[in-house]
Amino acid sequence: MDTHTPDAADVSPSEPEEETPWLSAREQRMWRAHLEVAKLLDYQLGRELQPHSLAINDYEILVVLSEAPERRMRMTDLATATLQSKSRLSHQITRMETAGLVLRQECPGDRRGLYAHLTEHGWATMQKVAPDHVRSVRAHFIDRFTPEQLDAMYEALAPVAEHLRGLRGRA
Repeated sequence: MDTHTPDAADVSPSEPEEETPWLSAREQRMWRAHLEVAKLLDYQLGRELQPHSLAINDYEILVVLSEAPERRMRMTDLATATLQSKSRLSHQITRMETAGLVLRQECPGDRRGLYAHLTEHGWATMQKVAPDHVRSVRAHFIDRFTPEQLDAMYEALAPVAEHLRGLRGRA
């Protein structure tokens, strides 16, 4: 997502340049650092899950299901919780079912509804992988900050997360 100030030829006639609130150099530096950290961290954490035969999205599903009551969740709710489309989640759950990590179950009283349920193998995998993943998160992210910086980061990011959560589901 590029947010640089364009040349005159880049500006659409319907959006005059003076109406666009271009990022300052300071804002641009922070925005690009955020993008780089998000991508690099996701890449590194994903690499470190590979020896466990898991992708980062698989691990996220295992976490969400492990924290859900009865270790199961409606597929639509799981898609929302993991910010995935229903079709993408369905394909991913199919792969995870093949690996024995999750199981689809019908929802009582709702013939069209399905649950994703964490299997015993999925739970055992979660218990085995979680310590390694937490060490990775700590080594590559948490331990890079002082306690004061962690507090400041949370204070800075929490309102952004709240704003974005509020926009979910809107067209």
